[in-house]
Amino acid sequence: MGNVKRLQMITRNDSKFQEARGLLQDFGIDLVQARIERVEIQAEDVERVAVYSALEAAKHVEGPIIVEDDGLAIEALNGFPGPYSSFVFQTLGLEGILRLMKGLQNRSAVFKSSLVFIEEATGVPRIFTGVTAGFISEQVRGTRGFGYDPLFVPSEGDGRTFAEMTSEEKNLVSHRSKTMRAFGLWSQCQGHFS
Repeated sequence: MGNVKRLQMITRNDSKFQEARGLLQDFGIDLVQARIERVEIQAEDVERVAVYSALEAAKHVEGPIIVEDDGLAIEALNGFPGPYSSFVFQTLGLEGILRLMKGLQNRSAVFKSSLVFIEEATGVPRIFTGVTAGFISEQVRGTRGFGYDPLFVPSEGDGRTFAEMTSEEKNLVSHRSKTMRAFGLWSQCQGHFS
């Protein structure tokens, strides 16, 4: 693993932080949580939201940072909630999504994660993306995970929702784990953050 690299993740979401921290440990990264308020713009793509948030955060935090944003795009709802997933989750909840999808045959969905790394305030953002295809279950299933995990069934899995999987099983197929692994592999090739 070489030297341990210290890195701050800008997030107030403790569950997201813990998941990311566990994923990046394997790459010799000591992730610490920076619980500063994140500026989130209204945009049609999670990548644009993450880039903007990272550039703004880098002005107020010293040292290298990452910002990760993700969104659930439901095909039958024209990609909704997409980059508004957090707001929709807080306002409608899982049952609200199920009501929106009542009677719909097409339950296809995609979870997308974008991670933005910035070395310093004047640095260029590096973007890493992970996508997991799947579908929305017809009911809330499972007690693990967080957010939309009890509704999302990955195509790469065995028919269980993320919330029915152990964290190790989820990390084999999740959008966030794909993003974190891509970043972790890149950071190992760098030897240091620069």
